[in-house]
Amino acid sequence: MTNDDVPSQTSRPEERYDAVIIGAGVSGMYALHHLREMGLSVRVYDGASDVGGTWWYNRYPGARVDGPGSPYYCYTFSDELMEEWDWKETQSEWSDVLRYIEHVADRFDLRRDIQFETWVQDARYDEATQRWTVETNTGVRASAQFLICAVGALSTANLPDIPGIDDFAGECHHTGRWPHEPVSFDGKRVAIIGTGSSGIQAMPEIAKEAAHVTVFQRTAQFAFPAGNRPLSAHEMAEARRTWEEIKAKMLAHPGGFPFDTHTRSALEATPEEREALYEELWQRGGFRFFLESYNDIAISEEANASLADFVRSKIRQIVRDPATAEKLMPDHFVMTKRPILENGYFEAYNRDNVSLVDLREDPIERFTETSVVTRSGDHPIDMLVLATGFDAISGSMLRLDPKGRGGMRLSERWTDRFHNYLGLTISGFPNLFMIHGPGSPGVFYNMPLGAERQMGWIGNLVRRLRDRNLGAVEATADGEAAWAEEVAALANATLFPRTDSWWTGANVPGKPRYFSVYLGGSIYYARLDEVAAKEYEGLVFEEAHDASDAGAA
Repeated sequence: MTNDDVPSQTSRPEERYDAVIIGAGVSGMYALHHLREMGLSVRVYDGASDVGGTWWYNRYPGARVDGPGSPYYCYTFSDELMEEWDWKETQSEWSDVLRYIEHVADRFDLRRDIQFETWVQDARYDEATQRWTVETNTGVRASAQFLICAVGALSTANLPDIPGIDDFAGECHHTGRWPHEPVSFDGKRVAIIGTGSSGIQAMPEIAKEAAHVTVFQRTAQFAFPAGNRPLSAHEMAEARRTWEEIKAKMLAHPGGFPFDTHTRSALEATPEEREALYEELWQRGGFRFFLESYNDIAISEEANASLADFVRSKIRQIVRDPATAEKLMPDHFVMTKRPILENGYFEAYNRDNVSLVDLREDPIERFTETSVVTRSGDHPIDMLVLATGFDAISGSMLRLDPKGRGGMRLSERWTDRFHNYLGLTISGFPNLFMIHGPGSPGVFYNMPLGAERQMGWIGNLVRRLRDRNLGAVEATADGEAAWAEEVAALANATLFPRTDSWWTGANVPGKPRYFSVYLGGSIYYARLDEVAAKEYEGLVFEEAHDASDAGAA
């Protein structure tokens, strides 16, 4: 983690490792385990007080896994983990996920190589020694041949710049930086800004306790029933019995989940057949809605409209007040913003203590000490919840802002786009690797499994350097250009780039605007294998400047 606002303490003597990892979330923990198994000396730095990453910070009311959930949102590298861990629900609550992550840290004794409450303030590459040096707010100065950035695709909070927001005197909490002590909404007037995943998860829970909740909606969203339910002992036993088959399906699936892919087209079905399938999936709930419907929803406007119209009709059925229902009507292509699973979100608007302000019609003008002021008037509040999301995918890397060859800052390289190769490496930044970086499947893939697969490839490349006494490896400019074209070609064959979203950087002013996620799914991992088989095409290796220092700290 990084925090430029924390002052440095007196530096201690330099510590030397084979690899430094930044981040102790799901990806960083696996990177640590994997590199330790390879025999490397490793140190991890994280600003939190314990493991968990996103799950350590995101503990707002209603926070749950909102992809295809338990027991598939998990590590696969250890069969023992599947045998010894019982998941309680299909869409696990944040606290259950965090307990699982803590169990993994205990099981593999990971904490002994992690330094918590430590922010990396500087990371720079030394071309002469072919090593990275990091400095932290705790005074640590550490050197390593390899720098692994497991900083999280969804970890840098996006804070709105609204006049007077700092003048508000009541409680203010961002969903991505939720307090660890209990937050009471009892008898309070609560404003929620934002209707992405966290806002839609939090609002129904807050409304159960608050005197009144006012939702300030920036964008109406398509949201689908989560269908959360308890996992039975029989289901867990069956998952364990068929675990090898499940893992094989996960590896083959475009999203990394154990489901069959469908080739049926919405345009080949009759309207009645589409309606029947959509209704069946709506009643079942969960991500199966996206995985088991039609294969052309994201590429055909007509197919997309059939699903979008279905969801709009559901919103009108659920929300009793017609005016409120109309404000909740999304006007973008369905699925081209992050699909959201909800637990009573639309039903909550039928409560007497919930109201909706459409910021497109009635924008916020300013805050006062006690209220939100929109164009139409004053909204007195006691508490402000910012569900405004993250500077996603690239934000955490830019917050770290490492310095590569010639002292080049990443923020200088990434002014126009997030230049990279394979979503893992960056030209001019030797021996630096990203997990779930821009240009990779990242948030479109089962993230624990994706971290394992990306780190496995990184580990093989590290092994090559060490076995051959090489000093450094980095992407070539040509490799980066070709990869950018490949990412863009996949995206442009879909409807995704045609919608403003955090996938396209539209939620952060001044951010490069383009679709930066690799949409090839499992094809991505085949491409990684192909690159390795072609002697790491698109990468350039550098001989060790000091042979005695290559391959070991």
